[in-house]
Amino acid sequence: MINACRIVLLVLCLAIPPALPLAAAAAPYDEEFVLRPGDRGEEVRHLQRLLRQRGYLPRKANGVFDQETRYAVWAFRKSRGLRVGNVVDTPVWRRLDRYRPVRPLVRNGAPNRVEIDLRRQLLVVYRARRPVLISHASTGAGVRFCQGGRCRIATTPIGDFRVFRRAPGWTKGPLGSMYNSLYFVGGVAMHGSRGVPSWPGSHGCVRLPMAVSERLFRMVGIGEPVHVRRSRR
Repeated sequence: MINACRIVLLVLCLAIPPALPLAAAAAPYDEEFVLRPGDRGEEVRHLQRLLRQRGYLPRKANGVFDQETRYAVWAFRKSRGLRVGNVVDTPVWRRLDRYRPVRPLVRNGAPNRVEIDLRRQLLVVYRARRPVLISHASTGAGVRFCQGGRCRIATTPIGDFRVFRRAPGWTKGPLGSMYNSLYFVGGVAMHGSRGVPSWPGSHGCVRLPMAVSERLFRMVGIGEPVHVRRSRR
């Protein structure tokens, strides 16, 4: 009788699935879960996967809330009408979960093109009319500066342009070093930089995070349309 009871208990134990650990049972995108730079773990990896799927993170998830992830969060927050910030909180999770593509700046634009929004400080790359790369950017600071005996205002020109020159790797110009430069008007280029502030801070070029500039340089060739606008909202 005792052996029979033991057999019944053993069968019942095998039939019941083991309880999941609390961290695994909880949804990694729980709106109450807050992430910040420096955090590590599966929640960060999940965030990175979502940002990558939506075009904001140009590299694979590594589970570390590092600088590239911070830039991607900046871009996402700005594209959703939120202030620039490092925190992934309830408003960010909700917008990630109910994601809608960004609105184009140019109606009936070419299927493959680059759009630069001076108000939101965003760069968006389209392929087959779909946004596939969305990045934080830093454009002309709007301040007066002098170089080589000539003074002017640091502005990124508004208009419709095309990439006419590509300069791979690091190049050094009169105003500093630039990485993977894509020139679209005069000496103004989209390029990578080790410092991309959350405000307009360039002499006129479009500064981009390093990882973004690497992917952008692989995607964009000579003749690619580049549209620079200042969105209304």
